[in-house]
Amino acid sequence: MLKMQQNLSKTFLAMLALPATALGFALSVQISALTWILTTQYGLAIHDIGLVWAAGPIAGIFGQVIIGALSDRVWLWNGRRRPFMLIGGTIAALMLLALPNIDVISSAMGFESIVGVALVVVLSLDFAINVGFNPTRSIIADVTPEGVDRTRGYTWMQTVSGTFGVGAYAIGAIWGNYVLIYVSVILVLLFSIIPPLFIEEPRTLESPEEAQSAGRTSLPGVLNNIQPLWGFLAYDIYAMSLRIAGVEHDHWYAEILCGILTIVLVVKALLAREQSSDAAANHLVGFRQVLAAHSFSWIGIHTTFVFLFVYLNSIMSGVDDIQIGKITSMAFLILNAVGAALPVLVLEPMTEKIGRVRTHTACLAIMAAGYVALYFFGATTMGLYVLMAVVGVGWASIISLPFAIISQKADKAEMGLFMGLFNLSVVLPQLVVSLGISLAASRADDLRIIFVISAIALTLSALSWTRVRED
Repeated sequence: MLKMQQNLSKTFLAMLALPATALGFALSVQISALTWILTTQYGLAIHDIGLVWAAGPIAGIFGQVIIGALSDRVWLWNGRRRPFMLIGGTIAALMLLALPNIDVISSAMGFESIVGVALVVVLSLDFAINVGFNPTRSIIADVTPEGVDRTRGYTWMQTVSGTFGVGAYAIGAIWGNYVLIYVSVILVLLFSIIPPLFIEEPRTLESPEEAQSAGRTSLPGVLNNIQPLWGFLAYDIYAMSLRIAGVEHDHWYAEILCGILTIVLVVKALLAREQSSDAAANHLVGFRQVLAAHSFSWIGIHTTFVFLFVYLNSIMSGVDDIQIGKITSMAFLILNAVGAALPVLVLEPMTEKIGRVRTHTACLAIMAAGYVALYFFGATTMGLYVLMAVVGVGWASIISLPFAIISQKADKAEMGLFMGLFNLSVVLPQLVVSLGISLAASRADDLRIIFVISAIALTLSALSWTRVRED
């Protein structure tokens, strides 16, 4: 073991963050460039863009849960998480290379449908990201002790990853999205392949006997663990079935029913108390509460990722697509600059004083206020930039502190599985955005509705987090 790993030095924590940085960089490229490419280069309509974006969450549903469970149990190439980081990073780099060449691939293979090829490329990219992302987060819990060092690991992960994410949006804003894509191919390969070779993973993981019954890989066990997300899951299955079948409707009955189911199950989870003497049952109560609270956050932020370019395109008449693409990249650059700076400089010290949960709740409240302000003042470029910085306060917390919190609720020997299940609180709401909110946005007269949706979702998330107990 390297001395810097034994001491958990800042250098080691930065290196430990690089594999997550590689896949986060790939995700940043997707956020910055995907909607822009599909709109400008291939001329896809807004509902088709939503369908392509749905490929990522679908990959996450299967990729993170299955790969997470596998990475708890395998030992290959002197690592438990290492093989998945290497494979995921390599495939992600190749799919990034394919992203601006979807039309070439479609012509070479004799396919007429750009949407079909785009779905395959984006699905492969997202599956690769999900193959690697879970292990890159789980390995931090593997090699850091619970407490302050664990929080440091995850805040450093976001600071390093966020810094490179800022670089991604800067490249897109200055030189354009095509340069960004080709630079990302090199960085994703380097950061996925080299750092894991210098991180020594523990051969065995401590497993408290009382916690083992909570992490089950069977379908009934998985469904039981994610009970607060059943409403999201039911709607995703319903909406995806309609999209595949090509069925359109003008009513919102299913959306209302699934919304009611979601509220009922979320409230049930948040009101549950850890009263049992069974430690596994108590862990499950806390885990479900985190799922319930976290899920609303991703409805808010993913709505921005998918539709910000479309919103700007609708209000900026006379501005060409290239320039709007650069404005979008600059907005996300600012979001990620704040997201990169805050975790180590501000959030980590705050967690030591008031705790992780209270810090996260405060950040989400600020984010919700930022979205309210975007509704009124987001039509100007300067207003957009300033308020994306405000929204970035919540973004800094969303992609750092919940991982440290969830590591308290999971058996360490099944960290990969629980990180995968936790990711369902991200991807199932993302699918709701891609399948449901995209339909609402396509029918709305005023696309500022995306900020209303985000503000409501972040407010619900902040209120829900007040019910989560800090261990």
